[in-house]
Amino acid sequence: MVRSSSFLWLPLLLFVGLLTPGSVHAETYQTCTGFITSLPVLISSQGKWCLKSDLATAITAGNAITVNTNNVIIDCNDFKIGDLAAGAGTVAIGVYSLSRANTTVRHCNIRGFYTGILLGGIGSGALVEDNRLDNNTYVGIEVDGDSSIIRGNRVFDTGGSTATPYAHGINAAYSVDVIDNVVDGVTATSGGGGSSYGIVTTVDSNGSVSGNRVRNLAKDGIGVVFGIFNASSGHLDLRDNFLVGDGSSGSIGLQCSNSNASARDNSIDGFETALQTCTDSGGNVAIP
Repeated sequence: MVRSSSFLWLPLLLFVGLLTPGSVHAETYQTCTGFITSLPVLISSQGKWCLKSDLATAITAGNAITVNTNNVIIDCNDFKIGDLAAGAGTVAIGVYSLSRANTTVRHCNIRGFYTGILLGGIGSGALVEDNRLDNNTYVGIEVDGDSSIIRGNRVFDTGGSTATPYAHGINAAYSVDVIDNVVDGVTATSGGGGSSYGIVTTVDSNGSVSGNRVRNLAKDGIGVVFGIFNASSGHLDLRDNFLVGDGSSGSIGLQCSNSNASARDNSIDGFETALQTCTDSGGNVAIP
C-alpha cells in the first residue's frame, strides 16, 4: 500500500518541481527581443526587453532604463530594479521615456528612485501594469499621454526625498485610465511642510480613476492630505475607489477642479472634506 501511494504522488511531485521560480520567469523569455543585464541602459530598438535577474545601481541622477523609441515593452519578470544605495537625495528615475508611443512597463519591482516609472512628455498608448513600486522618494508612477492605462500596480511607501517636500503615489496627465491600483503609504518629507497625494490627474478630460485603494497618507506641517486630486479635470469618471485619510485638518478625499468630473460609488473615510467640486452622482459613502 505504501509503494502504491508513493507512486500516485510521483506525478504531482514532478509537476511541482516544474514550478520553480526560475522556470516561471523563463516562461516569457522566448518572446524577448533582448535582455537588460546591467544599469543604466538605453533602449533604442523596438520590441520586448526583459530582465532575468535582479539589477541594482546607485545613480543619483539620470535614468536606470531609458526608452528612446516607440513600441517598446519592458518586462522585468518580477525581478527588481533598485537604487536604494543612492539615498534620499537621489533624483534618478527607474524607467523613463519622453514623448514615446506605446511604451509598456510590466512585472517590475522598482525601488529607491526619485520617480519609479516616468513616461513623460506628450506620449500616447502607454501601459503600466502589474508592477510593485516601493520606497521611491517622490513619485511611484507617472504617465503623461492620451489613451494610456495605469492598471493593477502596487505602490508602497513613497516619500522622504530631500529634493522635494512632497510625495505622490501615482500621477497621470491627459486622458489616462487609472484602474485597480493599490497606493499604500505616501509620506511628505519631515520638516518640509509638504502635502501628500495618493493619486493625481492633470488635464484628464476623458479618462477614469476607478477601483483604486488609497490609504496611509501623511502630510508634514502645513501640508494637506489628498486621496485623489484632479487638476483641470474634464469629463473624468471617478468610481468605486476606496480612500482612507488621516483625519487631519484640511484633508480632502476627492478633489476636482470643476463639476464636469463625476464621482459615483466611492468610499471615502477619514477626510475632513469627502468631495470638493466633483459632481456627486450618487452612491458615495463618506465616513468622517
